[in-house]
Amino acid sequence: MKKTSTRLADGRELIYYDARDDKVRDAVDRRPLEPTVTSSQVRRDPLLGDSVAIASHRQGRTYHPPANECPLCPSQGDRLSEIPDSSYDVVVFENRFPSLAGDSGRCEVVCFTSDHDSSFADLTEEQAGLVLEAWTDRTAELSHLSSVEQVFCFENRGAEIGVTLGHPHGQIYGYPFTTPRTALMLRSLAAHKEATGGENLFDDVVARELAEGDRIVLETEQWVAFVPYAAHWPYEVHLYPKRRVPDLLGLDEEARTEFPQVYLELLRRFDRIFGEGEPPTPYIAAWHQAPFGALEEFEGVSRDDFALHLELFTIRRTSGKLKFLAGSESGMSVFINDVPPEAAAQRLREVASS
Repeated sequence: MKKTSTRLADGRELIYYDARDDKVRDAVDRRPLEPTVTSSQVRRDPLLGDSVAIASHRQGRTYHPPANECPLCPSQGDRLSEIPDSSYDVVVFENRFPSLAGDSGRCEVVCFTSDHDSSFADLTEEQAGLVLEAWTDRTAELSHLSSVEQVFCFENRGAEIGVTLGHPHGQIYGYPFTTPRTALMLRSLAAHKEATGGENLFDDVVARELAEGDRIVLETEQWVAFVPYAAHWPYEVHLYPKRRVPDLLGLDEEARTEFPQVYLELLRRFDRIFGEGEPPTPYIAAWHQAPFGALEEFEGVSRDDFALHLELFTIRRTSGKLKFLAGSESGMSVFINDVPPEAAAQRLREVASS
């Protein structure tokens, strides 16, 4: 992999990740852009104890542009985009409309391919491996920023999810705090460790799924994917490396080599869940990594106790119907799942690639 860092016309950083070491990236951003101005701030909710990002400048962000005006496609002639070069493999750049910025963290966009009409599932294993390298590199780089305590790599796919740009892309958030969801995991991890005399909760969860077997979606030498026992979403898969590591940086070469094949297979199965002729399945793919900040409040827990994993889920519960977060979910954070996890796992095994 070759990494080339440059600057856009308004001063934002842009990084090319190329499969070939001899690729030259010297294109200049020719747009007459003013410096980016953001008004992002983080406010803490005194009742719930969580944090909310206030980012009013995002109201003016690009919203469903036509394909010939896509800001994530390469620049061509006088048609100038966020990517100055006329082609790219994988590219990462600072978001022009960030939810978090400055002392409140950082937001980046990850373009998986220059092909506007494809998706992550259409990538080759080499391309998917390059995306993994980009995620890993950005995790390492952002972890060194004083304003970042946790790095979150994710993809929102589909208009139903709220995606405003159709080009295949994801995002990376550098939060200035440990996120509420991760904090819950760490508290459960600490409680389990104390209750069992030192057992690791993540290890025990994976061991249970492997032992019971009926929620396993696929298993390889390095990875295991399963529908969790208490899945929140109609079709939800958790993907774990079999050797526990706290973050993407901890993956060894064997796990990195095997990941593209496993992940692409999961994504392709997701597009087959509801049968032939159905539109692409909307989904969220979310990497859970250990925070880089101090963990003193989670007594007895270290970063190495956390288990890197990816959670992949769709908000579609059946053909033509979405799972809405209504009163119980939105008002009380109590999910009601319409699809038994065992049935979801069975369906995801049925649609395996032949």
